[in-house]
Amino acid sequence: MPEAVVAAAARTPIGKRNGALSGIHPTDLSALVLNELVKRTGIDPVDVDDVQWGCVTQLGDQSSNVGRFAVLAAGWPESVPAVTVNRACGSSQQALDHAAFAVMAGQQELVVAGGVETMSRVPLGAARATGQPYGPTVLERYGVVDFNQLDGADIMAKRHGLSRSMLDEYSARSHERSAAAIDSGAFDEQIVPVTTNAGIVTRDEGLRRGTTVESLAKLKPIGRHQDGVVHAGNASQISDGAAALLVTTPQRAKALGLTPLVRYHSGAVSAADPVTVLEGPMPATHKLLRKSGLRLRDIGAYEVNEAFATVPLAWAKDLGADEERLNPLGGAIAVGHPLGASGAILMTRLIHHMCDNGIRYGLQTMCETGGTANATIVELLVN
Repeated sequence: MPEAVVAAAARTPIGKRNGALSGIHPTDLSALVLNELVKRTGIDPVDVDDVQWGCVTQLGDQSSNVGRFAVLAAGWPESVPAVTVNRACGSSQQALDHAAFAVMAGQQELVVAGGVETMSRVPLGAARATGQPYGPTVLERYGVVDFNQLDGADIMAKRHGLSRSMLDEYSARSHERSAAAIDSGAFDEQIVPVTTNAGIVTRDEGLRRGTTVESLAKLKPIGRHQDGVVHAGNASQISDGAAALLVTTPQRAKALGLTPLVRYHSGAVSAADPVTVLEGPMPATHKLLRKSGLRLRDIGAYEVNEAFATVPLAWAKDLGADEERLNPLGGAIAVGHPLGASGAILMTRLIHHMCDNGIRYGLQTMCETGGTANATIVELLVN
């Protein structure tokens, strides 16, 4: 079976809600990272077999196969196809899976995987204004009026013994680690500067420096549970962003003069309770480790998406994970979670972190609406 390798990975800064990136159409934001791959690798876009593009809320500005129109916005040849993938928050991580699987199956040799979400322009929950998500039969099956992630986060906190102070301590640490990563230049090489009417954006916008447990303690819970522990400060931020990765075979990379960064080692998907919503990363990771033949202690860094602080904390407790390796650069609580782009953004961060620190194995996992989750391991190939 052919191997799949990632030869380049780039992302935009993550823009805060109604921030600097909000004025850019998602196809144009996507085009920036697509063309950055060309710039970094020197590939001819005409040789790209397919573009797998994640996007969650495919309405309005993000409708009509946003991946295809991103390709056209980038000025790539009309012959380059694209498909838009939706596995909720894991959409662009699933896009990477699709790209790797196509390469490993020997059906394609040069595939771009990535995603976009401009939540400022297409708000979270916009689908509710145009129809009835989930459908009556599913709601009746679970005895609920909807599937609410805030409720799920509170349920999860109670189930795993996570107090509000534990969530807030974790959230303050996310800001601290993100600030340290930004200040050290850890993100500089991976970020594509974005030119806007207000200037050039080169850094993630959402970071709130000086966030403390004390300042977070002043925020009111936002869930429907009276004794809830989830609030805006220990949940991910609404954001805008895009990211892209170039997936190929080692042989094709060599022919193109490219040095692969990581090998796609293994991937898994799983599903859990859709009412709790957020627990999928735990069974997905257990499944992935069984499949990969690796143990968690073999993994040097874990990117567990910070949809809510409950997710990485419960995951670490369940897996017995080393919290020093968990989200070492901070995460979505500090800098944002642009849904359909987040999987590719996290993978881009993870790959560059592995390259910068000589980490052999990295693991990424995402919770997703409906209780599903993706989990992926990549292996470092460069010294």
